[in-house]
Amino acid sequence: MSIIYVLIPIAILFVIIAIGVFFWAVRSEQFSDLNKQAHSILFEDDKEQHKKSNDGN
Repeated sequence: MSIIYVLIPIAILFVIIAIGVFFWAVRSEQFSDLNKQAHSILFEDDKEQHKKSNDGN
């Protein structure tokens, strides 16, 4: 039973940290444009290959 007195404050601390990290991410605009990074992953290699092929000519 005494372990509950230790685990409850630790759980509350984890929740407070998680809420703090979430609000930090929202404030620093981590969620502002979710599609930009997904598209940059798909099309970044095409630009590099195109640039390399033009340099060789």
